[in-house]
Amino acid sequence: METLCLAPGKKNAARLAAHLVFIDESGFLLIPSVPKTWSPVGQTPILHHRYRHDRISVISGIAVSPKRFHCKLYCQLYEDNIRCEEVTIFLRHLLRQIPGHLVVLLDNGRIHREDSIEDLLSRTSRLHLQAFPPYASDLNPDEGVWNHLKKTLANGRPDDQNELMDALSDEICRVGASQTLLRGCIKQSDLPSFFP
Repeated sequence: METLCLAPGKKNAARLAAHLVFIDESGFLLIPSVPKTWSPVGQTPILHHRYRHDRISVISGIAVSPKRFHCKLYCQLYEDNIRCEEVTIFLRHLLRQIPGHLVVLLDNGRIHREDSIEDLLSRTSRLHLQAFPPYASDLNPDEGVWNHLKKTLANGRPDDQNELMDALSDEICRVGASQTLLRGCIKQSDLPSFFP
């Protein structure tokens, strides 16, 4: 990862007037998650579903603007696992959508350290990657998006990937349209507060 132009512990995003973008990936299975349910005493609840291990993989980023601290959710859905190519495509998408410098914070996963990402970093001076410390998922506000989506979609039982994709897309649009939810994801993380 390129860390030469950004000194650790400094207010680099403010100095560059850069957007902060918190990125993470997650997966959603057709097998429903059942975090909590109820039933009459003595009757075990039964949730019928198709026992298929198909999944939808999602990569998203919460972008925070440098001046007004406006939050925006960027997201891409895939029917397969997310690999380095998808991360590179997502970073290119961010570069097209967001003007100015981008300081992207993400975990230190292997897919974030591949050659295609290094190549993208060498070709653009607007993109700066910073890794969260190992085992520090509580620092990433994008985890709050996943927690919210998984709680909202719990006990659902989509029949196929298209139905799951539709449910995910609808809920992602709702989350992305809510400044309150996006700011809440940032505030609930273990990051120091940077909102005015």
